[in-house]
This record gives sequence, C-alpha cells and structure tokens, in this order.
Amino acid sequence: MKKALLLLLPLSLCTTSLFAQEDTEQEKKDYGKVYGSFESNSQWYLNDKERNIDHPEDPIRSNNYLYLNYQYKNWTAGVQGEAYEPNALLNYNPGFKGTNVGIYYLSYKSEKFDATAGYFYEQFGSGLLLRAWEDRSLGINTALRGGRVVYRPSDNVRLTALYGQQRTGFDVAKGKIYGFDSDFNLDKLLSFEESDLSVGLTYVGRYEKTYITDPNFDELTNAFAGRVNFIHGSFYASGEYNYKQKDAVLDLQNKINNDFIKPGSAVLLNLGYSANGLGIDATFRRIENMSFLSEREPTIVNTESTSLNFNDKVLNFVPALTKQHHSNLANIYVYQAQAKVDFQGSEIMKAGETGGQIDIFYDIAPETALGGKYGTNIGVNISSWYNLPGSYRFVPSDYDTKFFGVGEKYYSDYNIEVKKKLSESWHTGFYYVNQFYNKQWLQGGEKVNTNIVAAEATYNFSPSKSIRVEGEHMWADADFKNWAGGTVELNLNDKYSFYVWDIINYGNDDESRRNHYYNFGGAYRIGASRIAVNYGRQRGGLVCVGGVCRFVPESTGFSLSLSTAF
Repeated sequence: MKKALLLLLPLSLCTTSLFAQEDTEQEKKDYGKVYGSFESNSQWYLNDKERNIDHPEDPIRSNNYLYLNYQYKNWTAGVQGEAYEPNALLNYNPGFKGTNVGIYYLSYKSEKFDATAGYFYEQFGSGLLLRAWEDRSLGINTALRGGRVVYRPSDNVRLTALYGQQRTGFDVAKGKIYGFDSDFNLDKLLSFEESDLSVGLTYVGRYEKTYITDPNFDELTNAFAGRVNFIHGSFYASGEYNYKQKDAVLDLQNKINNDFIKPGSAVLLNLGYSANGLGIDATFRRIENMSFLSEREPTIVNTESTSLNFNDKVLNFVPALTKQHHSNLANIYVYQAQAKVDFQGSEIMKAGETGGQIDIFYDIAPETALGGKYGTNIGVNISSWYNLPGSYRFVPSDYDTKFFGVGEKYYSDYNIEVKKKLSESWHTGFYYVNQFYNKQWLQGGEKVNTNIVAAEATYNFSPSKSIRVEGEHMWADADFKNWAGGTVELNLNDKYSFYVWDIINYGNDDESRRNHYYNFGGAYRIGASRIAVNYGRQRGGLVCVGGVCRFVPESTGFSLSLSTAF
C-alpha cells in the first residue's frame, strides 16, 4: 500500500505540474486590454425671479461621453460615444445635439512608425497654425478625420504628415486640411554636451471651394512656420514665426469680402531663466490676421456664428497669454486673444494684437529675515496687450500695420502673489491685482480699471483634513463697479470635500442688479471615480480654461458631474 502511494505521489505531482504549466501558458496569452473613461455633466436650470431668469426649454440638460479603447500589441482601436440629451448644456455648439458616435480611430504604433486612420488629435509647434484638441468644459472638439503618419528615423528626427477634415458637431467641415511637420534635434550633430538645440518646420494647407465669382484669393490657403528651441544650463529660449498667405477677410456680417484680401503672420518669442530660487519667464507675441478656420465663412445658427462664438471649425490655437487667476473676482474681466481682423466701425478697427507677459518667481530662503522659519514664496506677473499700430481705413476696408510699436490698449494685468507658511499647520497667501479692461474694444461697453485684493488661509488638521478660507474685494471705476466675495473649502479626507462661496456686486449703479452669486456643493472621490454636486448661480460672462474662453449665460440651478476611468 505504501509502495502504491509512493508510486502515485510522483505521478500526481507530475500531473499537477503539467496542469500548472498549461495554466501558466494560458495566462501568458495576450488577449489585449480594454480601457476607457466615462464623464457626465448635467444641469437643472431653475427660474430666478430676483434676476428675472426663466428656465430654458428642456430645463434638465446633460452632456455625456463614453470613451472606449482596445489595445492589442501594436494596434489600438477606439470610439467615443456622446449624448447631449435632451439638449446640450446652455451655450454649447448647436452641432452637439442628440446621441451619436463622436470619434473613432484605428492606430498602429512601433518604435519608429505611427499611423492613425479615423479621428485624431495633433498640434504642430505652439499650435498657431494647427491644433486639433478636445476640452469638454469649453465645448471644444476639433479632431481631424482622415489619416496621419508619424515617422521617427532616429531619436533626433520626427516627421509627421496628415490629411483630414475637421470635426464640427457630429459632422465634418467642408475644408480639406493637409499638414506636414518636422522636428530635428541638433545636439549630436553639433556635439553639444551641455546644451539642447532643436528646430522645426511646418506646413498647413486648407482647400475649400468658394462660391465667389472670380475670387481674388486661392481656394488652397497655404501656411508655413519655422521654430527654434535652445536650452543651456538654467537658461532657455525659443522662437517661432508663422505665415499665412493672402486670403479673404470677413466683413461685419461675417461674409467673405472679395476686395479685402490680406496675409496673416504671427511671431512668438519665449525667454527664461531658473536657478537658486529665482525663476523668470518672458513671452512676447505679435499676431496679425491669424484667424484660421476650416471653413472661411462661419455657420450661422439662430443669428450666432458657430465658428466665432463656440470655438468651432478653428484650426489654430491662440490662447490669451495672461495670468490664469484662481480668484473669482479676478476672473470677471478676462482677456481673449485678438487674432482676427475685426472692423466694427470707423472708430474701432482691429488687425490683431501685440504684447506679452513676464512671470517672476522668487523663493526667499528659510531662516532669513524675510523668509522666517519656513521661507516665503513671491510671484509677480505683468501682462499688457494692444492693437497693432498703423493706418486703418473703414471704407473701402484696408489697413497697413507697423511691425514695432503698439496701438490701442486692450488689456493689462499687474499682480503680485505672496505665499507664507506660518507653521506645519498654517499656510497663508496674499494677492494684489491691478487690471485694465478695454471693454469698448473687446466686447462693447466701458473701459474698466480695477484693483483687487485677496487673502487666504489654510489650516491642516492632518495630512488629509484641511479647511481653507478666502476673502476678496474688487474696486472698479466703471461697468458693474465694486464686488466682494468669500470662499470656504473643507476637505475631510481623501474622499470627501465641500465648499461654499459667494460674490456680491454691491457697487452696481443699478440697485436691482446688486445680486449675490452664491454656490455650494461637494465631491466624493474613490479611486479613479468622482461625483460632484452643486447648487448656485452662474454669473454669466466668459469662462476660460488655459487662456481659451467660451461665453456662458446667467443661470441658476443644480449641477451633477460624474467621471470615472477604467
């Protein structure tokens, strides 16, 4: 019996080993992987008698996005389904309506080769000629539908060629887009050991048939760019020049003016230094007639231009180069880059913009007179923007600009930020902002000068529990006049957070508009999932992300946001 058991034991071990080997081989099989995300943003718009706001038709609206990808070895396929039901949130592109497939793609990627068919996103250089991208909070999705090939013959060379038509709603624009971009790293060629030098060249073409008889412009609009980037130690510098060939300028009705044909150009310079607690970054930009749309004439829906009002069919990326404030009051008068020719009348004629911004950061060392025990952080930002100088004529429309100098002032923002840690638990901050906003030239209205002060304090009960309190005030000499506001945020742990804030336009000359704009809500996070609820009033005006803005109307109601990744 014992011998039998001894004989069976190795056999059972062998059998188990064989099954284990089969299981291991089964586990080693690559079936690929599925990953994606889901996001839902819903609002329930309510009546607000105090502000004379009636809820819109279909007061409950929702924007929803389901993004699915399947990856198998070098291949990836993806699809994004979108639902705007029963309608999109207020003031989104009217092309976003109903439920449909938003984007789809198939791509192959190896060490040197990358090819995509379907929808894709891309940016050449700084994006002044081409950027196809998505930002759901702004209602932007300018993906190109077509094909793209990226080839990397070495670590120092990257070549990209593409063809496509730009997405607009659930369709594509009429214009056909051709593009080529190249990046060359010259470090090895020039035997640089402590420096980095790269150059790039870009071509973008837009072909669109025109209904104009005997047009004074080509149906194929060509645009070119060159750029250089240099880094040495703590110093860096970059420059880019963009040129767009002569094309028709739109008139006051946003129609092609066959007698007003102008080229476009853009110059971008960036310089910086960072070492020993000091950081300096300076950016200068000059833009002339650089509105670049995938269709020359914007589509008009309900008297509104989808291209100009909803960032639709915009080929290039021209963000405002100004400080991105987190203060509610400092975001009342926000600047939008002025890239296009805009003749509003004989008194207001714009051909673009010129200006720049400078950021200075300095960390005062701990255990010094000004730094104290924990040190002090100081940040200064200066930005100013102007119309291009030159001679302008309203009838017949024409202009002749100067490269150097400045014209009518659009906007300026001078601010200082001081952050101080008082103890392991207390963190404080102080902000001062001086703004000039030429609403007469930018939106229509009065020129406004503002002074804004804000102070905040954060107390950390533990590494995951804290409370932040902020108070702020704006003095304004025109438009809505003075504002005041406050915020309280409570983070209970890594999962729960709550907030309440309110701003009041107490200085408005119209007493009926001295309204509170209150909001309160909270969020719950677990892993890669987040749910957030909010109730309150939307002030109305420009909402900006990364220097790109969209207009939102005044509203009151509840909002619910869900997001997860898997």
